Amino acid sequence: MQSNTMRCALIIAPNWIGDALMAQPLFAVIKQLHPKIVLDAVASTWVAPVLARMPEIRKIYLTSLAHGKLQLWKRWQLACDLRKAAYSMAYVLPNSLKSGLILKFSGIPLRIGYTGESRYILLNVRHPNPLKSKRTSMVLYYAALAYAPGAKIPRDLPLPRLTTDWSESIRVSHRFNLNTDISLIVFCPGAEYGPAKRWPTQHFAALARMINHSFPYIQVIALGSLRDRTVAQAIAEDVPSIRNLCGKTSLDEACALITRASVVVTNDSGLMHVAAALQRPIVALYGSTDPRYTPPLSKLAKVQWLHLKCSPCFARECPLHHFNCLRELSVEQVFNDLYSILIANR
Repeated sequence: MQSNTMRCALIIAPNWIGDALMAQPLFAVIKQLHPKIVLDAVASTWVAPVLARMPEIRKIYLTSLAHGKLQLWKRWQLACDLRKAAYSMAYVLPNSLKSGLILKFSGIPLRIGYTGESRYILLNVRHPNPLKSKRTSMVLYYAALAYAPGAKIPRDLPLPRLTTDWSESIRVSHRFNLNTDISLIVFCPGAEYGPAKRWPTQHFAALARMINHSFPYIQVIALGSLRDRTVAQAIAEDVPSIRNLCGKTSLDEACALITRASVVVTNDSGLMHVAAALQRPIVALYGSTDPRYTPPLSKLAKVQWLHLKCSPCFARECPLHHFNCLRELSVEQVFNDLYSILIANR
């Protein structure tokens, strides 16, 4: 049912970049159901840059809350600021008790979220939290919050889309001394989750050599966080033509560079979801996780997943100590996808 009466709602955003992007269809659906609504968000400093590129979000409250810490005083201070804004409703996307506390302290009358972590009394529109084994995808999981608990969810949801600025991409490229007259391929070799989501560095290096041989006038750069720098450095030491920019760019700068990419070769990571939302061609590599659950939400994505008997295990480290789900994903398979994209877009 559509409503034109609600004016301002708050989103407590997820704490991971990929999750924040998979939540964007929820924001779009809320705007469809309530055409006059204004959406603001509470977000961590590392997630805020992607929310700032979402046209559905007006304002962002930045938080520096430490992961896994209660920090009641900081949450109370934030809640006092939110109380002044007099939001009529709020959607809490993280499933933690701590996230629910902010809404309770802020006095927002309608508090919507999934039950869990003993926060039943903190919410008053409660969606039963399904087991992960019964979820169809994270996008549908988040989008369900726009509807009454138990309601049927449309499958044709809007895809995540981030705003881009080509002139910004050129400026950032020059800042990092990248040649803007030739094409760019981006590697995203890291994954915050753990090694069971990372394609081996020697495979990335072999792929780079194949690219250099077949497309000698294409630049290859590696993007990621400071934690990914060592992984990318191993690739760059093997293939010196690769520029390792992991840990050197802000998230905004990474978005600007990805906007220029002819192809992004990426593990299942936050930057994979960024590339999808920027509508860049992607070759996405899956190991311990499941592309049916957290896919790159783009029609331009090609997914490589071996789906071995032991996967998806969703483990950070391989419990069988062989990492075959990624080691056996051949360089030739990935190169064939990359090659077909480059040839099709010539």
